[in-house]
Amino acid sequence: MKLVIVSGLSGAGKTVALKQYEDVGWYCIDNIPLALIEPMMRRAMAKRSGKRFERLALGIDARESEAQIRRFPSYLAKLRAKGVDVRVLFLTAEDDVLLRRYSETRRKHPLSSGKLSLLEAVRKERQLLQPIANSAEEPLDTSRMNLHELREAVYQRMAEAVEGKLSVLFLSFGFKNGTPTGVDYVFDVRCLPNPHWEPGLRKLTGRDPKVGEWLKSHTPVTAMIDDIAKFLETWLPAFRAQDRAYLTVAIGCTGGQHRSVYIVERLAERFSGRFDQVLHKHRELS
Repeated sequence: MKLVIVSGLSGAGKTVALKQYEDVGWYCIDNIPLALIEPMMRRAMAKRSGKRFERLALGIDARESEAQIRRFPSYLAKLRAKGVDVRVLFLTAEDDVLLRRYSETRRKHPLSSGKLSLLEAVRKERQLLQPIANSAEEPLDTSRMNLHELREAVYQRMAEAVEGKLSVLFLSFGFKNGTPTGVDYVFDVRCLPNPHWEPGLRKLTGRDPKVGEWLKSHTPVTAMIDDIAKFLETWLPAFRAQDRAYLTVAIGCTGGQHRSVYIVERLAERFSGRFDQVLHKHRELS
């Protein structure tokens, strides 16, 4: 029996995630009281209810009481002690993204009231759900995902997609816009020569051949790529051996336009074919 508990901030995509599980054949229940999960699992296992309950996805959110949410880690420990294969998927997003989504949909936040503004409700919910977020294998930040990217990200975390496999995402970003959340490794390449100070290259990106040739001509850039690649070549197989499903490697420069973009492109090329799926994304270019 496999159990996935899907939780997250309102507006971060929990409903989409549950729908994705349902679409691939999981039995899904949204907003189930935490106190009922253990008895339900015990009954399902005792009754041997056939394949219907072999894969369960349960939605938990801020509609649950604060006291029950605080007890979430103990509920989780009891399930695992009984031999239930349980994972926690927690969806999150940046405050400004959640505010924009609520503004666009005109939905009411579950914690908003006459006493709380929308921003205060979002922040209160983030704090309230912290016990669940802390129990997740890795939060899924949906801030810069569209609907299709979110569904794909959820699928990549499913047992059907990840058993014995490892997906690697190389992500470029600019430190001036903040460090991305939910990443496994962050490499800072701001020490490298910067094409931004070359007038003919400033308006280009690390994808452009002229920028690539300029960076390639500088020995420290090549050395940095080799060093990062050697580190990952050593340690990524260890993650795969531990049944890790996905891993994100973030490369950051100042603005996320030149150096980090170029290095992500080179690393993605270098690791293509070595793992089950190698993706690359440029946060500041999307």
